[in-house]
Amino acid sequence: MSLKQIVDSAIAIADKDGLSAVSMNKVAAALGFTTMALYRYVPSKEDLVLLMQDAVFDISIPEEDSAQWRENMCAFALDIMRCFQDHPWLCDIPASGIPITPNNLRIVDWALRIMSDLPLDHREKISIVVMLTSHARVHRFFQRDMDRAVQTGVHSGPVPGVSYKAALDHLVTSERFPYLSPVVLAGAYSPENDDKDGHAYGFEFDFGLARILDGIEHYVNSKL
Repeated sequence: MSLKQIVDSAIAIADKDGLSAVSMNKVAAALGFTTMALYRYVPSKEDLVLLMQDAVFDISIPEEDSAQWRENMCAFALDIMRCFQDHPWLCDIPASGIPITPNNLRIVDWALRIMSDLPLDHREKISIVVMLTSHARVHRFFQRDMDRAVQTGVHSGPVPGVSYKAALDHLVTSERFPYLSPVVLAGAYSPENDDKDGHAYGFEFDFGLARILDGIEHYVNSKL
């Protein structure tokens, strides 16, 4: 048994059944060992979750960046989003402090490399890293829960089992909601109609990312 086998097994369990399904007992059983044997490698479940998080952020970082910092920061954000997309349970891990594990530090270092020539101080650069990673995390957290709600028919309305589209068509009329109604009719309000055509993770994520980068670009230009 190796530490990598333990972490990979825990990730497989979390990918299938969620973070709450991960336990030292289940991981040990999946590997054919006793729980006590697992503790020789990992002191606690909290440590195991930390190792899982670091393992899935093993992003392939390019050796060189392109000439356009904005293009590079977009690639950075998309790679972060891909991790949350592939492993939805990442959203359930609370922030316990600044990143200190190897892969997390590699990612931060990559982002700082991209911004190395920008007229920003260290605190501003770190704030941008936090802003972009938060955008990916929050969007995926929201999208994951909305996907679950759509799939199970759960929603905030009084009639369980009714689809979002059916509920909106019934509730949102032009007389009651004159400005919301055309948005609903266009299919832009319901998560069942999320537009991913030409967008890696949906229009809302890409639109938000582009506007964040617009703001950063404007701020950078103001300091030149």
